[in-house]
This record gives sequence, structure tokens and C-alpha cells, in this order.
Amino acid sequence: MALTVALVGAESTGKSTLSLQLAATLRGRGLRATAVPEVLRAWCGREGREPRPEEHLAIAQEQEAHVQAAALAHDVVIADTTALVVLAYSGIAFPDHPLHRFAVERQRAYGLTLLAGLDLPWVADGLHRDVATRELVDTQLRGLLQQHGIAYRVVYGQGDERQQQALVPVLEALGERRQPPPVRWQGVCEKCSDPDCEHRLFAMLRT
Repeated sequence: MALTVALVGAESTGKSTLSLQLAATLRGRGLRATAVPEVLRAWCGREGREPRPEEHLAIAQEQEAHVQAAALAHDVVIADTTALVVLAYSGIAFPDHPLHRFAVERQRAYGLTLLAGLDLPWVADGLHRDVATRELVDTQLRGLLQQHGIAYRVVYGQGDERQQQALVPVLEALGERRQPPPVRWQGVCEKCSDPDCEHRLFAMLRT
């Protein structure tokens, strides 16, 4: 059975780059690994607008269908976003909404959930979002994961350090125990990946 890795997070947190890097690194280790791209982004690019509320469920279902199909032919699947991210961007707050139920059910099915932190600079990409939206979505994702008891790890770092931060729990999930790479600590727990105690010291990125 394939290990499915959910790489979730707000916009401009490096998910797409990281998903491709992780898949390439795992292939270099002899594993059949692939990255599944973000359907929501492709949809917005094709339609030239954000989805309407009634359109989000179909987008989320398509995203998860791609992940499930990839899992049939690979050892590891890195999902560059999931239905839970679609839910966070939808603005739907009703727990009994079909999208909410679907997104939570699918998120629980992943073998590992990684949340991309907000320590990368904001870069607008034409989807009519801003840094305030990024922080709101980050907050919503954390709240959803915690509310439904879904364990997750937060990934920080620049360049190769970010990939290493993500690679360690993936290898652990695969049963390959590795020591985390050395981290240049700048504070007592500035780089901690524990969502219950991490320090959010990124005010300089909001300007």
C-alpha cells in the first residue's frame, strides 16, 4: 500500500516546489514516488477566477481522485494540497456541509500530514489573494486539523533545509529512521515543528 503524504498549507508557502523535491529525492532512493499537483490552482488558472461556493466540492473530489489513482501505481504519493485546503479557501464553516465532511474524511486517510509554515516571503501569483488571506488560511487549517484530531507536522526552513525538515517524517513513516539534519537555532524553539508550542516570529514578512 502506498504511503500518501498530504502537503497542506496556505498560498506562497512552497508546497508545489517541496512536493516535487520530495518525490525526486524519494525516487533517488529507489522508491516509486510521485507528486500530485494542486487542482484548485489549475482550476483558477483555467477559469480566470476563484470558484463559487457550490463549485468547491467538485474541485476537492477531483483532487482526491488524482491522489487515489496515483496511489495505485506508486510507493509514495506527495499530494500538493488536499480537499482540506479547498475547504479552508471555500469559506464554508458548517460542519455538516458535504465539503466539510468529505475533506475531513479524506484527510484522515493520509498516512502523514505536513503543514508548510509561513516563514517564506509572500509572493503574489495572480489569484487575487494577499498575505492576510495566507495567514487566515493557515489559521483555518490548523484549527481544522486540531478540531478533528488529525496529527500533523509543521515544515519550516529555506531551500534544502525545508526539504530536509519534510523528508525526515516521510522516512520515519516509511520505517526508515533517520536523525534530523543539524538546525541553526536562532531561538529556544523558533524552528520547532510542534504545532502546540511553535513560536510564530514572522512579523517582518507581513510588510
